[in-house]
Amino acid sequence: MRIVIAEDLLLLREGLVRVLTDTGHVVVAAVSTAPDLAEAVAEHRPDLSIVDVRLPPGFRDEGLRAALAIRRREPTTPILILSQYVERVYAAELIADGHGAVGYLLKDRVTALDEFLDAIDRVAAGGTAMDPEVVRQLFARNNGDRGIAALTAREREVLGLVAQGLSNSAICAELVLAPASVEKHISNILAKLELPPSDDTHRRVRAVLAYLNQ
Repeated sequence: MRIVIAEDLLLLREGLVRVLTDTGHVVVAAVSTAPDLAEAVAEHRPDLSIVDVRLPPGFRDEGLRAALAIRRREPTTPILILSQYVERVYAAELIADGHGAVGYLLKDRVTALDEFLDAIDRVAAGGTAMDPEVVRQLFARNNGDRGIAALTAREREVLGLVAQGLSNSAICAELVLAPASVEKHISNILAKLELPPSDDTHRRVRAVLAYLNQ
């Protein structure tokens, strides 16, 4: 996989380069500013961009805004956000465009290498990889919605795992449920949210996330 990294902290940037290179990926550019990110993506057309939210010069939300601008120009460009914070408004905009190929992970949770590599593979393939805390805050934003309010506690739990990007089999393992039970929960969730069922896991995840971020 050809990857662009945008991270201002030198040690973290070099650490990501080392990890990705050692696991068979090619880092085509490792930059520290939002303008350099835009140039690198335009030049290299990477399979995935890993982007920090807060980049120079303002160290506020330059990285995330640059990612949004990239997605507006090329809606299916895979973007994985790494951040210390949940920027809820921008995260909602990034996720809810309906095109998939997005992820938002908190840096202090990216400790398991296998899980991180699985997340980049999932996003590059057009899926979604969401930190549980991001999902929690997006749920909280829509807590008053009648569709969400109609879900049972178990259905909310299943939907949270779907939003993180887990497959049906992974949800079975996480909740110790039979496949038929998970399928029934997901069918009920989609019906209550007035979202049509789909066999396409990526499209299903995008639809649920788009709904949660309206």
